[in-house]
Amino acid sequence: MTIPFVDLRAQHQALRAELIAALTEVLDSGQFAGGPFVERFEQAFAEYCGCPFAVGVSSGTEALWLTLLALGIGPGDEVITVPHTFAATIEAIWMTGARPVLVDINEETYTLDPYRLYQAFSPRTKAIIPVHIFGQTADMDVILIEAERDGIPVIEDACQAHGATYKGRKAGSMGLAGCFSFYPSKNLGALGEAGAVVTRDEQLRDKLRMLRDHGQARKYHHELVGWNSRMDGLQAAALLVKLRHLEQTNHRRQLLASLYTRLLNDCPEIVLPRPAAYAGHVYHLYVVRVPDRDAVRAELEARGIQCGIHYPVPIHLQPAWAKLGYKPGDFPVAERCAREFLSLPLYPELPLRQAEKVALTLKEVVRQRLEAARAVRRA
Repeated sequence: MTIPFVDLRAQHQALRAELIAALTEVLDSGQFAGGPFVERFEQAFAEYCGCPFAVGVSSGTEALWLTLLALGIGPGDEVITVPHTFAATIEAIWMTGARPVLVDINEETYTLDPYRLYQAFSPRTKAIIPVHIFGQTADMDVILIEAERDGIPVIEDACQAHGATYKGRKAGSMGLAGCFSFYPSKNLGALGEAGAVVTRDEQLRDKLRMLRDHGQARKYHHELVGWNSRMDGLQAAALLVKLRHLEQTNHRRQLLASLYTRLLNDCPEIVLPRPAAYAGHVYHLYVVRVPDRDAVRAELEARGIQCGIHYPVPIHLQPAWAKLGYKPGDFPVAERCAREFLSLPLYPELPLRQAEKVALTLKEVVRQRLEAARAVRRA
């Protein structure tokens, strides 16, 4: 039996009747590009996040990019973020013409280390993008205080943090804007690509609405140079269905994570996720750190357990961003974690018995490899 890393078919089977009804309503209406279904989702998602406004777009990448554009960020500017993130965070900065400036992560939360933040500030700093990674928020109080002191906007990359909280506040609701991806495997996933920005700033909302629709304030009247980044009605309808179940599925993720933690806690060679005291972790991913990660992953695969790696090469060591001028050793925590991270199967429909098998097999593999290494040294 193979235990998949994620199983979207199982998720959609459980919601099949609701999804078909919602998609049929869109088909019958003919409202596919933007329109009332997108507006309904925007209202519901804004309310869920505790913000007055949400703007639906076509991906999480465009949510980040359009927010930066709406703030007027461009060539000569700098935007602070982390080396441990998916490429989209950096791409969004890069495509504005601004320079990404990186700050290492905290070794326990894997989010931006706020106590290193001041080292990255310069007169050219125009925004900070903390990344809420794996389902846990960054330490926002310190970040917001540092940013406010210099009048710098904070844009939350909440693409892996749907429903996560920081001291009771929802991810995305604390900075000037919160950017979300609804890629299918996310805690709140579309049936394809989609994204959104939430904000309390009405002017930012209005500008984002124009930028996502060719810069139009009204049809054929272009006030800005925009792009086609609209969310479509079919995705909005599917997301409305899934949003109704998000708290329940996040709770299931937390249950599975607690099972993993309980079963793996007696194996000191495996570094487990450490939810921060401030955080309501929603476990988009359950990521452990193990010695000799690639060999451990290969052995698990051989035993029918599929795992992921998020992410094997930090941003500053990727050829695409060599022009930034960073080198190995510049961000030691991110580099060490990238060598050790292993993402275990975790999705709401994962049976508890399969999660138990994953944990017990992982312990067995790690201990066997360590014992074999000790035997070699003794010989």
